[in-house]
Amino acid sequence: MKKEDVLRNQKDFLNLKKYGKSFGSSHVVLVVNKNNSALNRKAFLASKKVGNSVVRHRATRLMKEAFRQIEKEQVIPTGYDLLFIARPTIVGLKCADVKKSIEAAIKRAKLQ
Repeated sequence: MKKEDVLRNQKDFLNLKKYGKSFGSSHVVLVVNKNNSALNRKAFLASKKVGNSVVRHRATRLMKEAFRQIEKEQVIPTGYDLLFIARPTIVGLKCADVKKSIEAAIKRAKLQ
Protein backbone atom coordinates (compact mmCIF):
# COMPACT_ATOMS: atom_id res chain seq x y z
CA MET A 1 0.00 0.00 0.00
CA LYS A 2 1.44 3.35 -1.07
CA LYS A 3 1.35 6.34 1.18
CA GLU A 4 -0.21 9.31 -0.58
CA ASP A 5 1.70 11.91 1.42
CA VAL A 6 5.14 10.88 0.13
CA LEU A 7 6.89 12.32 -2.92
CA ARG A 8 8.00 9.46 -5.13
CA ASN A 9 7.91 10.33 -8.83
CA GLN A 10 10.81 11.90 -10.66
CA LYS A 11 8.33 14.31 -12.25
CA ASP A 12 7.45 15.68 -8.81
CA PHE A 13 11.10 16.18 -7.88
CA LEU A 14 11.77 17.94 -11.19
CA ASN A 15 8.80 20.25 -10.56
CA LEU A 16 10.21 21.05 -7.13
CA LYS A 17 13.60 21.82 -8.63
CA LYS A 18 12.12 24.00 -11.36
CA TYR A 19 9.34 25.86 -9.51
CA GLY A 20 10.06 25.38 -5.82
CA LYS A 21 11.56 27.93 -3.47
CA SER A 22 14.31 26.92 -1.09
CA PHE A 23 14.73 28.05 2.48
CA GLY A 24 17.86 27.14 4.36
CA SER A 25 18.74 26.78 7.98
CA SER A 26 21.90 25.61 9.69
CA HIS A 27 21.37 21.87 9.20
CA VAL A 28 18.46 21.49 6.75
CA VAL A 29 17.34 22.99 3.44
CA LEU A 30 13.60 23.09 2.78
CA VAL A 31 12.27 23.26 -0.79
CA VAL A 32 8.58 24.21 -1.01
CA ASN A 33 6.14 24.23 -3.91
CA LYS A 34 2.35 24.38 -4.00
CA ASN A 35 0.51 21.30 -5.19
CA ASN A 36 -3.14 21.01 -6.10
CA SER A 37 -3.93 18.58 -3.35
CA ALA A 38 -5.60 18.56 0.03
CA LEU A 39 -2.51 17.19 1.76
CA ASN A 40 1.19 17.86 2.12
CA ARG A 41 3.54 15.55 0.26
CA LYS A 42 7.02 15.29 1.70
CA ALA A 43 10.41 13.74 1.04
CA PHE A 44 13.64 13.59 3.03
CA LEU A 45 17.04 13.43 1.31
CA ALA A 46 20.66 13.18 2.33
CA SER A 47 23.36 13.26 -0.35
CA LYS A 48 26.70 11.49 -0.27
CA LYS A 49 28.25 14.72 1.00
CA VAL A 50 26.61 13.96 4.36
CA GLY A 51 28.48 10.68 4.85
CA ASN A 52 28.27 6.97 4.28
CA SER A 53 24.98 5.10 4.04
CA VAL A 54 24.63 4.63 7.80
CA VAL A 55 25.10 8.36 8.45
CA ARG A 56 22.75 9.34 5.61
CA HIS A 57 20.03 7.01 6.85
CA ARG A 58 20.34 8.39 10.37
CA ALA A 59 20.04 11.92 9.00
CA THR A 60 16.82 11.07 7.14
CA ARG A 61 15.40 9.32 10.21
CA LEU A 62 16.20 12.36 12.36
CA MET A 63 14.50 14.69 9.89
CA LYS A 64 11.42 12.45 9.66
CA GLU A 65 11.07 12.22 13.42
CA ALA A 66 11.61 15.94 13.93
CA PHE A 67 9.00 16.79 11.29
CA ARG A 68 6.57 14.29 12.79
CA GLN A 69 6.91 16.05 16.16
CA ILE A 70 6.46 19.46 14.54
CA GLU A 71 3.29 18.30 12.75
CA LYS A 72 1.91 17.06 16.05
CA GLU A 73 2.59 20.37 17.83
CA GLN A 74 1.89 22.94 15.12
CA VAL A 75 -0.60 23.38 12.34
CA ILE A 76 1.09 23.43 8.95
CA PRO A 77 -1.13 24.51 6.05
CA THR A 78 -1.94 21.81 3.52
CA GLY A 79 -1.40 21.80 -0.23
CA TYR A 80 2.41 21.87 -0.38
CA ASP A 81 5.22 19.64 -1.59
CA LEU A 82 7.99 19.69 1.01
CA LEU A 83 11.51 18.44 0.34
CA PHE A 84 13.92 18.35 3.28
CA ILE A 85 17.60 18.07 2.32
CA ALA A 86 20.20 17.35 4.99
CA ARG A 87 23.34 19.44 5.09
CA PRO A 88 26.67 17.86 6.12
CA THR A 89 26.45 19.72 9.45
CA ILE A 90 23.62 17.37 10.54
CA VAL A 91 26.13 14.62 11.40
CA GLY A 92 26.26 13.89 15.12
CA LEU A 93 23.25 15.99 16.11
CA LYS A 94 20.37 15.07 18.37
CA CYS A 95 16.74 15.13 17.29
CA ALA A 96 16.05 18.34 19.23
CA ASP A 97 18.73 20.21 17.26
CA VAL A 98 17.35 18.98 13.94
CA LYS A 99 13.84 19.94 15.07
CA LYS A 100 14.97 23.52 15.78
CA SER A 101 16.61 23.69 12.36
CA ILE A 102 13.48 22.42 10.58
CA GLU A 103 11.30 24.83 12.55
CA ALA A 104 13.55 27.71 11.47
CA ALA A 105 13.26 26.66 7.81
CA ILE A 106 9.47 26.34 8.09
CA LYS A 107 9.29 29.79 9.70
CA ARG A 108 11.37 31.28 6.86
CA ALA A 109 9.02 29.65 4.35
CA LYS A 110 6.09 31.27 6.21
CA LEU A 111 4.29 27.96 6.64
CA GLN A 112 3.56 28.53 10.33
